[in-house]
Amino acid sequence: MALLRTVGIALAATGAAHFAAPKAFEPISQLAFPQDTQTWIKRNGATELALGVALAVDKTRKAALVGTAVYAAWLGARTAYNRRSA
Repeated sequence: MALLRTVGIALAATGAAHFAAPKAFEPISQLAFPQDTQTWIKRNGATELALGVALAVDKTRKAALVGTAVYAAWLGARTAYNRRSA
């Protein structure tokens, strides 16, 4: 469980970094969100922050694992779709 707590803290920090340094996330975010990239950087930051906090807390960890898997699959699907459409 300590590993998942550490992963959660790292994910939450990455989410917060989306707000502190959004330009750093622009190149990768453009792959999945070519339109309105800046808005999606903030949305993804909020999602990662929330999922990271949920992973770090014992009571919400199972739901966070499911949420993180769904979020990762959704991001992957968006990126694949937009790369194919380009």
